[in-house]
Amino acid sequence: MPAASAPLRAGAFPPLAPAREAPMTGTDDILIRMKHVEKYYGAYHALRDVNLQVRRGEKIVLCGPSGSGKSTLIRCINHLEPIHSGRIVVDGTVLTDNPAAIDTVRREVGMVFQQFNLFPHMTVLDNCTLAPMRVRGVSRADAEATARKYLDRVRIGNQAEKYPAQLSGGQQQRVAIARALCMEPVAMLFDEPTSALDPEMVKEVLDTMVSLAQGGMTMICVTHEMGFARQVADRVIFMAEGQIIEENEPEAFFRSPAHERTRAFLGEILAHHA
Repeated sequence: MPAASAPLRAGAFPPLAPAREAPMTGTDDILIRMKHVEKYYGAYHALRDVNLQVRRGEKIVLCGPSGSGKSTLIRCINHLEPIHSGRIVVDGTVLTDNPAAIDTVRREVGMVFQQFNLFPHMTVLDNCTLAPMRVRGVSRADAEATARKYLDRVRIGNQAEKYPAQLSGGQQQRVAIARALCMEPVAMLFDEPTSALDPEMVKEVLDTMVSLAQGGMTMICVTHEMGFARQVADRVIFMAEGQIIEENEPEAFFRSPAHERTRAFLGEILAHHA
């Protein structure tokens, strides 16, 4: 006879498992789905009826003027920003305020920010092994083997024993990418990962991202690097005032944008980078 479960304390409830969405026929390849997403900051309407589907292995570049909602959109995908209405589903998990759902999604979706957010008192290797050991319960030996694999992949394996302050900005951002990869995510989100870098360091980070894209990683990148968008994106999405204004494959997006606001934005960006 099985032992009786310990009684719950008054007012205590077992944690709820995250809700799962059954795959829709013919859409099993959809990894991320946003439906009618709305987001406010006080009275400011940051996201307006955003609808987006991202297929497994797809590379998407989000562009648009400052304040258009690009960073907010990707921060909502892993609940760094909660939404006010609508629905977000990531790899079958319905993203709600349920901590189990949030944890599930954050384990599966890596994110790289403008700032590197590395722990300054920890070595590069320790920065990369912390989350897999703490969150996934991976042994130190396995975590270190994985970390060294990804540090090598971003071409910085020889810096594993150094501290962040001993690295250049480009090297620190590559460590941040390796750290996210150490969680073996199903998708990567990039929030203007080169905007805090000196111009000579931008290429080394973009080269790393190109390599990831070529390896089949699902990626959503907020960036103004239009050369990167032309090279790796399957789709380029233009946002303004919290809305998706236009989206298309890169060649058509850059050759013949349909919306006047897209044309004006591209004219400004391309002139700036000329």
